[in-house]
Amino acid sequence: MDVRLESLGSDENEILHVLLSKGRFQLVTENAVYSFEDLYVNFTHAFSELQVAGRKPERVLTLGLGLGSIPYILEKKEGLIAEHTAVEIDEAVIHLAHKYTLSGLESQVQTICADAEAFSYMTEETFDLVCMDIFKDVIVPENFESLEFLKALQSLVAPGGLLLFNRLYHTSEDRKVTDAFVQGNWATVFPDGKSLEHKGNLMLFWEYS
Repeated sequence: MDVRLESLGSDENEILHVLLSKGRFQLVTENAVYSFEDLYVNFTHAFSELQVAGRKPERVLTLGLGLGSIPYILEKKEGLIAEHTAVEIDEAVIHLAHKYTLSGLESQVQTICADAEAFSYMTEETFDLVCMDIFKDVIVPENFESLEFLKALQSLVAPGGLLLFNRLYHTSEDRKVTDAFVQGNWATVFPDGKSLEHKGNLMLFWEYS
């Protein structure tokens, strides 16, 4: 039985619920799961399949924080202590991530309250692993699907690095929208990009070789 620990709203999300579910902290909206510790299985599966631990990324960028499932999985499941930068536009989400997850990690996690699109255009930093995980409820906002953003995203990946882009792939409408994106702008910027499908999500990935 899930236990609701806390609920709050913000300018970015009308309502956010923190649940204790299956012994993990879960962050949800009315329609979507934003974070679920190591049971955020789309990333758990992708990290395992792509043997991310063997790559030993030292600098990790996460766009869209949730409660911090990505740094949590990398440390607790993959055994990676890394330097993380997490960009999240919602101050309430950052507050909850530090309260429930990030404070328990050994890894250094720098949280930046900013628009991930603006950050991607402005920063000159590059990262060994870039995880794109931005949703507005169940929708990836259109500006994060543009050619301009995808090119900026590509520029964030260091040589030898890996980019992951999380997409919903559950309903027929999810598949239609994601397939159009993959065959359109994604293929234009990442013609050698690949994908992994797992339990209603499609994880797009690209390696800077």
